[in-house]
Amino acid sequence: MNISKPFADLVWSDDGQPYSSQFDDVYFSRESGLEETRHVFLANNQLAERWEKLRAGERFCIAETGFGTGLNFLCAWQLWDQCAPPDTHLHFVSTEKYPLSAADMQRAAVLWPELALWSEQLLAQYSDLTPGWHQFQLDQGRVTLTLLIGDLLDSLPLLDASVDAWFLDGFAPAKNPDMWQPALYAQMARLSGPEATLATFTSVGAVRRGLQDAGFVMRKVKGYGRKREMLAGKFAGSASAAWQAPWYARPAAPSLPQRQALVIGAGLAGCATAFALARRGWQVTVLERHAEPAQEASGNPQGILYCKLSAHQTPLSRFVLSSYAYALRVLHELLEQDGRQWQSCGVLQLPTSDKEAQRQQALADLGWPDTLLRLVDQAQASQLAGVATPSGGLWFEGGGWVNPPSLCQALLQHPNIQLLAHHQALSLAASEHGWQALDHEGKILAIAPQVVICGAADSLRLAPSAHLPLKAIRGQVTHLPATTASQALRTVLCAEGYVSPARLGEHHVGASFRFDRLDTEPSQEETESNLELLQQLSPALATSLQTEQLDPASLPARAALRCTTPDYLPVIGPLVDAEVFRERYAELAKDASRQPTTDAPWLAGLHVNAAHGSRGLISAPLSGELVAAWICDEPLPLPRDLAEAVHPSRFLLRELIRGRGRAGQA
Repeated sequence: MNISKPFADLVWSDDGQPYSSQFDDVYFSRESGLEETRHVFLANNQLAERWEKLRAGERFCIAETGFGTGLNFLCAWQLWDQCAPPDTHLHFVSTEKYPLSAADMQRAAVLWPELALWSEQLLAQYSDLTPGWHQFQLDQGRVTLTLLIGDLLDSLPLLDASVDAWFLDGFAPAKNPDMWQPALYAQMARLSGPEATLATFTSVGAVRRGLQDAGFVMRKVKGYGRKREMLAGKFAGSASAAWQAPWYARPAAPSLPQRQALVIGAGLAGCATAFALARRGWQVTVLERHAEPAQEASGNPQGILYCKLSAHQTPLSRFVLSSYAYALRVLHELLEQDGRQWQSCGVLQLPTSDKEAQRQQALADLGWPDTLLRLVDQAQASQLAGVATPSGGLWFEGGGWVNPPSLCQALLQHPNIQLLAHHQALSLAASEHGWQALDHEGKILAIAPQVVICGAADSLRLAPSAHLPLKAIRGQVTHLPATTASQALRTVLCAEGYVSPARLGEHHVGASFRFDRLDTEPSQEETESNLELLQQLSPALATSLQTEQLDPASLPARAALRCTTPDYLPVIGPLVDAEVFRERYAELAKDASRQPTTDAPWLAGLHVNAAHGSRGLISAPLSGELVAAWICDEPLPLPRDLAEAVHPSRFLLRELIRGRGRAGQA
């Protein structure tokens, strides 16, 4: 990933108009950018007429090349509010190679006071964007914006969507020839749904011919203002004949879906899944075996927004980066920074070795926005932390700590969600009305056409997810009474573990990793280990907490079981019948290069969202969006390769290819 120039390089004219130095071009018409957008993109895609005809529960997807100042998006959103029925969903996907900084975006928004109602909502969530994919839920979930930051010829091939209308924007073909290419038009054809339309301000012949070759019927129409002509068109081609892996395809969506769902488990993953569906108008029932949500691994008093990244941009690192950005948006939306629920106090990641220090340096050298991370020396780290640290490290300005039960409760407050406590689902049975969740006596607890299993390692108790290689790992957090001196700690300190600033008179240090026991009784041994960890993080803080005078046997602690997988990525997505899968694709054991075309044996309406390990605070909110996108047939919020990297079927596929018998051995 090359992020050496992460932001748009703008020059602002005397009249407040932005101009791109990179492309030597304007972002929009100086005469009337608003009216130009409405004429070119809204009117020539017939959006008002099409949106008025939408039925309850339907969605509409716009894809755009070149987000720029967000003007096209804001105009479309304004029109959506005016024309679309209330129980409908707009999904707007836009690419951008050089995003505006948060400061420039704020400055641009001032130019359109009549769009303030919409721009203020966007700006409340917009920050300096890193390369990768960013999702924004706006207007209480009625509008979804997905920004693909990077070269569109890299990002569009990874987009999984069915587009209804195209805004073919971006700087003029003469100024930006790298974008206006047959490869772009081919991707537009691949992603276009039935009756997809497009509009673009340009009338260049090469663009028209390229789009026609890709399957679009194009025509010249009246341009805006002094521009005599522009292009509009409609997709008339056929779906791509290229082979697609059936085990990662989308399950067939029901023709008239009943928007009722059942979520099993009220930890972070379950609550985030319920919230994502509820915001889309679904009625969601959440089954929880305990008396309250967040009683197991999601129940610690303070969880850390820990964002460990790799300079090599591994799938895990890319997944964490997108998830981290989205989690922060959700936290700012739902929780108060009141010292009880969460605090964006920053996170300092300290190296534990010279090799780790080199890794941090390599990561910082990539040139991320300072608002995401930056390298600080020992003096800077100590000043930020408020206590002396043994070294410098990576500073994550937007991170901090969260009380996970508070987040779970906030997610469950949506009026479309019903929580049923003391309800433990031990089996699932198909019926003509949907999936029945049954207790130990075979009593029906709930029934719904869509079910999402969010039971962490306990998901193995349910037959549809029993084949997944889920593993429980014990972790213990130790509670330390704050002292007057320890209250000076202002940030989270972390390395192999973490220590938090005081919450309600307590610091929390941990968490241990134990593979040899699966009980949840606090252990003196792990408390002692956590105190040693604290000494490594900051000897000065350990002294201020008077740890040498504390009795490990009497310190309160909390142990719980995390859930992970062999590749440390979660499992998020639709489920298959494992035995039929093995039989249907047995040929892969002999030749992994074969390309079967038989549909995967989907368990219609069954999904899983589990195995977030120690990263659940970061990964759970976006995982809920990913599940909702699978269920609602929406554009996926992650690149296709990352959606496949967390797909539940990956382990069955590896089992077959490696010929090792069971997915748990893969």
